[in-house]
Amino acid sequence: MDWAQVLVIILGVVLAIFLVLAIILVSLLIKISQQIKQVTGSAQRTVANLESSVANFSKATSPIFLGKLITSYIKKFKK
Repeated sequence: MDWAQVLVIILGVVLAIFLVLAIILVSLLIKISQQIKQVTGSAQRTVANLESSVANFSKATSPIFLGKLITSYIKKFKK
């Protein structure tokens, strides 16, 4: 057996090992990207809920509402 043939066999084995490792790595990266997608979806839903809560809170603390609240307290203390 010539040295060239030995080197070709060693190179083939090394390339096969790298191919298997690349396939495993790609499958792990796909799983990680799916998990990241789920986390970002959850974060977007949370932000949307917070935005609606803040909008409702800002409506509740409008100046008209605060004026009515203050006048109702004044009327209670005058009695």
